[in-house]
Amino acid sequence: MNIPNLLTVLRVLLIPVFILLFYLPFSWSYLAASAVFAIAAVTDWFDGYLARRWQQSTPFGAFLDPVADKLMVAVALVLLVEEHHNLWLTLPAAIIIGREIVVSALREWMAELGARAHVAVSSLGKWKTAAQMVALVILLANPPLLTFWVGVGYFLLILAAALTLWSMLHYLLAALPHLSTDPKEK
Repeated sequence: MNIPNLLTVLRVLLIPVFILLFYLPFSWSYLAASAVFAIAAVTDWFDGYLARRWQQSTPFGAFLDPVADKLMVAVALVLLVEEHHNLWLTLPAAIIIGREIVVSALREWMAELGARAHVAVSSLGKWKTAAQMVALVILLANPPLLTFWVGVGYFLLILAAALTLWSMLHYLLAALPHLSTDPKEK
């Protein structure tokens, strides 16, 4: 267990904390939940940076890091969909969660074929993640009222959903030769 892995574990442990804070009946609960989510999002960047910088990548970290990311984002989206219950948030949330399921399954399947590198993380995915995390921090920090900041959050989440679809298309096109291979050709 090294520092990058501990940061990843911390991110998972922060999920119930930000859920609890989100539901507390106090005026500051949204900001507190958002702050905890923001800390978790920063650890996502920081653990990867440290693992590469210190050459401390481990199989455990390689497994848990994307799981922690997807859990954190999915939980935040579910909380926000329940709280805001509108199309502007629900549709992008469904797209983002659905894409994560499709791409995760695609990566697993491609790994079984020995072609995992064809669906590696791209710079487009990093832009999607940045827009998504900023949107979630903004939306978690604000009550479900249509204010300037909530509008910015919706815009960034819709942008993240569009980038999500684009990156999923990119991954599917990269995997297409493997998806259309006849079993007899193997």
